[in-house]
Amino acid sequence: MILPVAVYGHPVLRLKAKKVTIDYPGLEQLIKDMWATMYRTDGIGLAAPQVAKSLRVFVIDADVIKDEYPELKGFKKVFINPQLELLAGKKIWMNEGCLSLPLISKRVKRPTRIKLSYQDEHFNSKIEFFEGMAARIIQHEYDHLEGKLFVDYLDPFSRLFLRKRLKDISSGKVRVDYKVLSDIIHD
Repeated sequence: MILPVAVYGHPVLRLKAKKVTIDYPGLEQLIKDMWATMYRTDGIGLAAPQVAKSLRVFVIDADVIKDEYPELKGFKKVFINPQLELLAGKKIWMNEGCLSLPLISKRVKRPTRIKLSYQDEHFNSKIEFFEGMAARIIQHEYDHLEGKLFVDYLDPFSRLFLRKRLKDISSGKVRVDYKVLSDIIHD
């Protein structure tokens, strides 16, 4: 099922997501619905808070950008209860966008290498290093679990410049081709 996407202003996007247990009811269906929603919205990643579930789960399928980033060919994973253990490497600036911040794209500086512990969809524990674009995508989705959005990394002037657009998003005055959930709460 395609789920509506929580957009800027929805309170779930500012919560620190809760750990998921192996017996969490409906987890398998939620993950299926997250995949369906991500594909329908043309995203490459989607975190549970973006579908109004304050849970430590995100999915990524970056294969769609493999022509630009060949290392992402076949990069499709479910991340449950992830924990960033290391942020390393040179920090680089790149444009980021987000389904929860429709029609906004801004440059964000992030480390190029991370170490992440997590569980897969079968609750097998993993510890992996990720580099480059994979590391960036994971950090973006991980931020959703921590109640952060990429606009939080912007300087005060840039945030001020976006203030009206953010207000429009939170009040439902944005047109996208997917269903959204908004709530009027301004940062």
